[in-house]
Amino acid sequence: MQANVYNIEKLGETLGDAVTDIGLRILVAIAIYIVGRFAISKLLKAMTKLKGISRVDITAQTYIFNVTKTVLYVALAVTIVAELGVPMSSIIALLAALSATIGLAAQGALSNFAGGLMLLIFRPFSVGDYIVYGEDQGFVRSISLVYTIIRTFDNRIISIPNGALMNSRVVNTTAEKLRRADIRIDIASGEDPERVRAVMLETVAGFEEALREPEPEVAATDSVTDGVTYTLRVWTDTSDYWTVLEGLQEKVPAALDKAGIRRPAVPVRLRDNSKNGD
Repeated sequence: MQANVYNIEKLGETLGDAVTDIGLRILVAIAIYIVGRFAISKLLKAMTKLKGISRVDITAQTYIFNVTKTVLYVALAVTIVAELGVPMSSIIALLAALSATIGLAAQGALSNFAGGLMLLIFRPFSVGDYIVYGEDQGFVRSISLVYTIIRTFDNRIISIPNGALMNSRVVNTTAEKLRRADIRIDIASGEDPERVRAVMLETVAGFEEALREPEPEVAATDSVTDGVTYTLRVWTDTSDYWTVLEGLQEKVPAALDKAGIRRPAVPVRLRDNSKNGD
C-alpha cells in the first residue's frame, strides 16, 4: 500500500515538473515571439534608412524588403519551435519534407518567385511605369515575391504573376522620356493633300506640350473607300502623352470640319425584307 502511495506521489511530482517545464518553455517562446517581432520591425525600418538601400531604386528596394522580411520571420518561427523542445534535426527534416511537398504542389509559385528575381535583374519595367500586358494595363504599384500589382486609370488593382510577365510580351509605355502620339483620320478623295497637312499642323501648333523637335509630320498611310487615311505624328514628353493625344483627337477633326475638308461618305446599306415575306 505504501509503495502504491509512493508511486502516485512520484508520478505527481514528475507530472508537476513536466507541466512547469512546458509552461516555462511556452512563456519563453511567447517572449521570444514578442521580442523577435519588435526586433524585426525595427530592423526593417532601419533598412529603409541605409544609404546603400536608399540609392537603389524603389523596385529593388521593395523586393529586397519583402525577401528580408520573409527570411527573418522564418528564422523567428524556427527559433520558437526549437525553444519549445523540438530537436533541431527534426525541424530540419520537417523543413526539407515541406520544401519537397510544397515544391511539387506549388511549382507555379516557385516559377513566379524566379520570375520576380528575373524582373529585378533585367528590369523590363520599374515601380511607377505604365505597362501593357495582354488586355491589362496600368501603373506598376509594386513588385512582390510572386505578383506584380498594377493600378489602372479607373483605379482598379490587378495582380499579375511574375512568371507570366517574364514569359510574355510586356509593353512599357513610359520607359523613354519622349513618346509619339499618332492620330489617324480618313479624308475624302479629291481634297488637296497640302491643305490637309497645313490644317493638321496648324492645330498642333496650338499645343504647348507638342514638341517642335522632332518635328510633327503628316503622311498618307492608307486608302479607304472614296478616301485616303492621313496619320498625324506628334512627339511629346511621356508625362504629357495623354494630354496631347486626347487634345488632338478632339481638336484636329474639329479644325478639318471648320476648314470644310470633307470625309469619305459612309456607305448606307438598305435591307430588302420582301424576300422574307415582310
